[in-house]
Amino acid sequence: MLAVLLLAGLGPVSLCAVDWPQYRGLHRDGRVAEGGERLESLPEELKPLWKIKIGGGFASPLVVQGRVVYVDEHEGSEVVHVLEASTGKELWSRAYAPVFDDEWGVGPRCTPVVDAVAGRIYLQSCKGVFRCLRFADGAPVWGFDFEKDYGVHFIGKIEIPEAAARRRGHNGSPILDGDRIVVSVGNTNGASLVCMNGASGQVIWKSGSDEAGYANLNVGTLAGVRQVVAFTADSLMGVRMEDGEILWRVPIKTAAKRHVVTPVLIGDRVIVSSHTVGLMCFGVAKAEQGGLLSAKLVWSNRDLKISLASLVEVGGFLYGQGPDKNLICVNSADGQLRWSQPGFGDRLLTGYTSTFAVGRRLVALSEQGQLVLMEATPEAYRERGRLQVCGKNWSHPAYVDGVLYGRDNKELFALRIASPKP
Repeated sequence: MLAVLLLAGLGPVSLCAVDWPQYRGLHRDGRVAEGGERLESLPEELKPLWKIKIGGGFASPLVVQGRVVYVDEHEGSEVVHVLEASTGKELWSRAYAPVFDDEWGVGPRCTPVVDAVAGRIYLQSCKGVFRCLRFADGAPVWGFDFEKDYGVHFIGKIEIPEAAARRRGHNGSPILDGDRIVVSVGNTNGASLVCMNGASGQVIWKSGSDEAGYANLNVGTLAGVRQVVAFTADSLMGVRMEDGEILWRVPIKTAAKRHVVTPVLIGDRVIVSSHTVGLMCFGVAKAEQGGLLSAKLVWSNRDLKISLASLVEVGGFLYGQGPDKNLICVNSADGQLRWSQPGFGDRLLTGYTSTFAVGRRLVALSEQGQLVLMEATPEAYRERGRLQVCGKNWSHPAYVDGVLYGRDNKELFALRIASPKP
């Protein structure tokens, strides 16, 4: 592995830390990989290892092979930057698309995806520009445009609910699985999802006819079949990774098609939520007739109308932002609320808190910029520390080797909150 990295031009790096190469971590589930350090408490005082000024944007920072990746707005463009993780020193940057802004703010909203082994980074702009760059130096590899190549016209600020991602930006991150990258394009004539070879950009398959929502794609093996799980503007569906066959599809119609949360995969179950229908769990199984799969509603809780923040599962329970300016714990088996803690999120229904798990501990970064450590237990809310670390933000942090990498609309920072692994 070290030889591969050296040949890729990345230089010698630490191989003990687990990278954070995409939105919500290594497996897109908001959980730090097993074998990580224990996080029992927060330091009494946080002194940043470094912090730098940045432009606007909501996309999350990433940490891969000793480098930090972030995207922001600069001089009318969406720009990707790669830094030394230890110092914050910029190694390279490149503009990749025109910027988009509305009343929510200006700057990129889609978190990149990094393939460190292949040495590539994948970027998607609000307006539907997709680029693959070389991770070592930012050199272009391949790319395409949602509008020019698939006829997906970006509308912008116009209030047309059925436009979904074309109205507020293509925010949902693509998903990498082996040598394939799947993108939520949103073409309504057979190319809702497009799967391409990660090295060349050659199209492998196209599938579905749903408008794109704002949710990140996820991937997993459900009912014995490897599949992409997509929460589009019109439905929740599973698409076979091998050939793009739609294995199952559940129509979910909501006001403004505001489907934002990342699907949570637990065994053969998929859990999603929206501001209209609440929290829902679907079980995926082999169809009674035919060779495809079926998805049936296992439970729903219409009171838990979570709009923006994705939940994290620990020990069979779901934790994260609730609809009533609160943090919640929900039993993933039946959807019943176990506890609710007020003081998280600025608004009803659209409040935001980033939540991830380090072992049996939960780390939450509120939109007010407070970092909160708590126990992952369904018995009661048990807080173990709280510190103000940044300004207002809607960006999920990255966590690698005891260091939290986060941002608000003015600064990117690195904070050590746990001792490094030996």
